[in-house]
Amino acid sequence: MEDLARFDQEHIWHPYGPMPAAVPSIPVTSAEGVTLHLDDGRNIIDGMSSWWAVAHGHRHPHLVEAAHRQINQMPHVMFGGLTHKPAVDLAEWLVDITPEGLDLVFYSDSGSVSVEVAIKMALQYQMGHGHPERNRLVTWRRGYHGDTQGPMSVCDPEGGMHSLWRGTLVEQVFAPEPPADPRCDVDYSSGDDGDGGVRLSDDEIESYLREFATYIDDTIAGVIIEPVVQGAGGMRFHDPRLVAGLRRVCYDHDILLIADEIATGFGRTGSLFTCEAATITPDIMCVGKALTGGMMSFAATLTTRRVGEVISTPQGGGALMHGPTFMGNPLACSVARAAGDLIDDGYWRSTVPRIEQELRHGLAPLADAEQVSSVRVLGAIGVVELAQPVDMKVATKVAVESGVWLRPFGKLVYSMPPFISTSSDIEKICAAMRNIVAASA
Repeated sequence: MEDLARFDQEHIWHPYGPMPAAVPSIPVTSAEGVTLHLDDGRNIIDGMSSWWAVAHGHRHPHLVEAAHRQINQMPHVMFGGLTHKPAVDLAEWLVDITPEGLDLVFYSDSGSVSVEVAIKMALQYQMGHGHPERNRLVTWRRGYHGDTQGPMSVCDPEGGMHSLWRGTLVEQVFAPEPPADPRCDVDYSSGDDGDGGVRLSDDEIESYLREFATYIDDTIAGVIIEPVVQGAGGMRFHDPRLVAGLRRVCYDHDILLIADEIATGFGRTGSLFTCEAATITPDIMCVGKALTGGMMSFAATLTTRRVGEVISTPQGGGALMHGPTFMGNPLACSVARAAGDLIDDGYWRSTVPRIEQELRHGLAPLADAEQVSSVRVLGAIGVVELAQPVDMKVATKVAVESGVWLRPFGKLVYSMPPFISTSSDIEKICAAMRNIVAASA
């Protein structure tokens, strides 16, 4: 394993890392449930759900069985001109569980590509609608939508991970970041580790929406947001009423609303989708990550029949101009549909609220720490924001020694545990986060 780690460090790039890697990656030999088994014999809790995807735990038997069954029958076949039952079954399920009116499904092989597809949909729709001049998107700052060209253009151009590419990407329009939802803040000084925050007033919501609308001009094709939870751009939470308000703004300006639910979809916040919490139907929705229960990379972009019909006119291009090689992969479709069974089972509707309360209770003592700016929790998401950037080397060492895998970034120490996590697992995760904060003093 030492040779493996050495070769890895010298030859294999890891996310957002230099070459060679500054710190060797930790070899993992197997995973099951919430546990990662390391090559040195240690077992650690995957407090990240392996970047938010392994919602139901590693190697869930139902998903493994679906994968074995499909791989023995047909792991892959091209989707151009052909179809198959796994793709149809999954599409029927997605149309059924997503907000009313999202009737058309486009499969792709990653969340970032699903956002690329969503952007193309919006642009082709406006062409077909007789508005080719509408060729830009508006979003709010502190957002993150992926690492390929189109999604990078709608990530925060200054505070995000893609500021290096400013000037080489399409110049989109950025409104101010949405106001944070104070109900998600954990206030330990008042003895309250529950949902005790004061709700934003209707006036505050409407004031922000009026300001957002001023960024919409004749060049705007649509609005793209991460509804309710801004993920890798800062792990910020906002009121669902803002999302409902943006739905109205898009109607008023005859532009499309794109909801990036890649990180939030399938129960992470306690709602099946955050658009469900906002009681709205976006024109386009992107899903991924937990779509396959984290078994493999797969994503989908859903839209309304109205959008699809306009795109399919000669003015709109006549066809949606995208077609990944592994589009509609039968293996991924089968596993995703099996993950849908776990969602339909509904167990997460009780475990996610429990995890939320346990994260609030376990992280509450950090709210008064001198080196902590804020502590916030929503569903199975716990965030501790420090006053200074996290020392990744120290934080990783402390977390692993605490028996937990965490991957902080910037000033944020956070966890998105699997929905199957026990109370003991959550306490261990919170203890690891407290230890990281203590080591940052």
